[in-house]
Amino acid sequence: MLQIFIPSYTYSKMDYKETINFLFNSFPMFEKMGGDAYNPGLARTEELCAHFGNPHTTIKTVHIAGTNGKGSSSHLIAAVLQTAGFKTGLYTSPHLKEFTERIKINGKEISEEAITDFVNQHLDFFKNFKASFFEITTVMAFYFFAKEKVDITIIETGLGGRLDSTNVIIPEVALITNISLDHTQYLGNTLEKIAYEKAGIIKVQIPVVISERHEDTSAVFELTARLKNTPLIYAEDLYILKNNFFSEGKFITDSYYKNLLQFKELQCGLGGFYQEKNVKGVLATLDILIKKGWAIKPEHIRKGFSEVVTLTGLKGRWQILQHHPMILCDTAHNEAGINYITTQLNTLSYQNLYVVLGMVKDKDIDKILSLLPINAWYFFTQPSIPRALDKEVLFEKAIKAGLKGELAENVQEALTKAKLRANKDDLIYIGGSTFVVAEII
Repeated sequence: MLQIFIPSYTYSKMDYKETINFLFNSFPMFEKMGGDAYNPGLARTEELCAHFGNPHTTIKTVHIAGTNGKGSSSHLIAAVLQTAGFKTGLYTSPHLKEFTERIKINGKEISEEAITDFVNQHLDFFKNFKASFFEITTVMAFYFFAKEKVDITIIETGLGGRLDSTNVIIPEVALITNISLDHTQYLGNTLEKIAYEKAGIIKVQIPVVISERHEDTSAVFELTARLKNTPLIYAEDLYILKNNFFSEGKFITDSYYKNLLQFKELQCGLGGFYQEKNVKGVLATLDILIKKGWAIKPEHIRKGFSEVVTLTGLKGRWQILQHHPMILCDTAHNEAGINYITTQLNTLSYQNLYVVLGMVKDKDIDKILSLLPINAWYFFTQPSIPRALDKEVLFEKAIKAGLKGELAENVQEALTKAKLRANKDDLIYIGGSTFVVAEII
């Protein structure tokens, strides 16, 4: 049973800061606490939704699950729908800097006043309801999207899919992105088990797109789709990307649909090799929406893809923060994500590589360290959250893995040290955890 501690706030009228502290401290928050806050199941979310009039039943949605690529895919789809003229909601997690990042409409974050009013108006209910932070915020998002009468909203799962709070919706289409080993203590220690949890978002007769075909997961998705009598689409069966290259932080590709050129030099405003898989999945998802009658034209896709960062405010995906020396960051934090980062770092030209690295406890630390570049100098640190892996533990494990570097008291100190060492031809990479990137951006 979850033990909920309710701080002794003055309940007359909390301001925004007090409201956020109430949410963070009153309800178990996975991002900070890890497993102690993990409370799977839909019953509490359903009860919360019922209390607020079941707002999730009044909105049209796209549901997205997966190990990696959820955030990028969510923002790309949202950017295209915005460009097409639809009032578009977007619910993602975790936030990097401010809680308001989690709930957006047409790229604009929910206001502090709206959050404050919502919590204050329902404070007595929240004080007596045992739920997780994510359950509360999920229903809050549904409530605001319904209240603002959005045309469609993109809903990203938090953890897993089958028992995730967001899984109360019946979407227009579901998208499952890359599947890899992450959160194995909660979702299972094999790709098949993790795929089973992600496949839980597949609904009866609701089309589902799979971004990447994998021999260890395909059978799970195909069986689930048959049982749900729903069409399953592998994005790679429809889309081929050729002549891929990168320019000024953008992934650029020629997109072919069923071997016919669809987009010449389609520009994705998000960098990173891993965007190739995301782009295929997003294009296939948009194709289903078009077939369902959503008026999305090729020019909407071009503009939405190219201007995704401006339109949605997405940060932390192979983001270049500075030139000379180049400083870039990425929120990749598991084996598959780090593998892509290492591969891409090897394609860049630089004299020396410096890495600001911090991680959280519940990852496969040794495996991730084994994937990181040997020819770099590391500044080992930790983000300011309870889940953080102690920097000294990280340092010891990294040295055993053959990495070289030094300790830094916190993320900012690590970056300062890296800047002092680097010259204009060097590269500084910041990563290992979403929460490390959050303290930089």
